[in-house]
Amino acid sequence: MDIKPFDKKVWLSSPTMHGEELEYVTEAYNTNWVSTVGENINVIEKEICEYTGVSRAVALSCGTAALHLAIKLSGVKAGDRVFCTDVTFGATVNPVVYEGGIPVFIDTEYGTWNMCPEALRRAFELYPDVKVVIAVNLYGTPARLDEIREICREHGATLIEDAAESLGATYKGRQTGTFGKYNAISFNGNKIITGSSGGMLLTDCDEAAARARKWSTQSRDNAPWYQHTELGYNYRMSNIIAGMVRGQLIYLDKHVARKKHIYERYKAGFSDLPVSMNPYIEGEMQPNFWLSCLIIDKDAMCPQQRSDCEASYIPQSGKSCPTQILEALAAINAEGRPIWKPMHLQPIFSGCDFVTKEQGSADVGADIFARGLCLPSDIKMTDEEQDRIIAAVRACFE
Repeated sequence: MDIKPFDKKVWLSSPTMHGEELEYVTEAYNTNWVSTVGENINVIEKEICEYTGVSRAVALSCGTAALHLAIKLSGVKAGDRVFCTDVTFGATVNPVVYEGGIPVFIDTEYGTWNMCPEALRRAFELYPDVKVVIAVNLYGTPARLDEIREICREHGATLIEDAAESLGATYKGRQTGTFGKYNAISFNGNKIITGSSGGMLLTDCDEAAARARKWSTQSRDNAPWYQHTELGYNYRMSNIIAGMVRGQLIYLDKHVARKKHIYERYKAGFSDLPVSMNPYIEGEMQPNFWLSCLIIDKDAMCPQQRSDCEASYIPQSGKSCPTQILEALAAINAEGRPIWKPMHLQPIFSGCDFVTKEQGSADVGADIFARGLCLPSDIKMTDEEQDRIIAAVRACFE
């Protein structure tokens, strides 16, 4: 089937501006508060607290900075093992290494594509001294956060929730980004709302928020000159970025609704194909549907080969694979993406331990990576454009 390419690229997930962002940015410009102090920062910290229900928010330069400060607040030292979600972006894990920690990767579950609680329990049996766990809400779908948090409580471990992708999602009626002792959200350009960059550390601990805020401004002591008694970082969010986030936040629920609409249309459009959408537990979870993804049934996969940097496939009638579908999307000027490559398969982390739910059990994360892909999920994508994308995917199985 020949499908006409789009004249203008359909993106995976690009920023969607509304106008209010420019008003707040202009206000910062006109008042000359363009650095890391200003009304936009104060207001957006307050508004994020009100939206999520946490007590304190510290506005930072990016979500990775929030994770780094969460690691520091958790007391990770050189040589300490930290349990980490395996299927995630490297930014989840890199801050562990910044502090000299040693990641131990916990396998994924099929039901949410997030950290498997059973594998986490086994990890504590193998490494009972671990005191920090980082759980991710992949593609905007909450992990089984209550179970993970209870396992952490049983072992006296601190939970850090990486909610960079899940702002606006709820688990059992509670906003994500609130389940850990320390939590991170992101306003990167491709997220559900954006400041072009930026992130926040969320916590209910006043002392931790104060420490993070000090660290983020180069750890300047309360002295009449620049005096420092501990290491600091240039991590504070600018008032310009905060203005963009402030203008975006009022549209968060509308963005989530639009993302859900996209997800449901893909689900209906693929209902008779040997594929399924990225899953969540209905009745417990309400994702923000940041990225719509699919996974191909095992018996519908054509042969596919991947090296560290290249991929190829052998076409077969009635079957397909992520590589073929991504090439088909690129051919019509639409952006897709492979599922995050599991951290334990990354060359940089090849020496780190990886824990499955049972000794010798299947590597779930690697299987999802092999059979899954992220579909164009841009809020500005029209239904007609999505229909052409659905047709391009369907053609791969002819």
